[in-house]
Amino acid sequence: MALAAWKGDRTTAELASQFSVHPTQVSQWKRELLEGAEELFGRDRRREAEERKELIGELYQEIGRLRMESTWLKKKAEGLD
Repeated sequence: MALAAWKGDRTTAELASQFSVHPTQVSQWKRELLEGAEELFGRDRRREAEERKELIGELYQEIGRLRMESTWLKKKAEGLD
């Protein structure tokens, strides 16, 4: 019902009549839906952002390790000449 109220294709009075509730209840549920939607859908975005940060950190560590290995191999190769 809150989604139907959010869509706005029917009035609050029509929805209240259809679902046998007071129009104030329809408005309250719509408001609660709108206030809670950001938190509900924001969790996934926050989790994705944290996972992305973790992956970036791991990749930077790998880049650092590979640079050190590359430098070490270049020094060893120079000694073979």
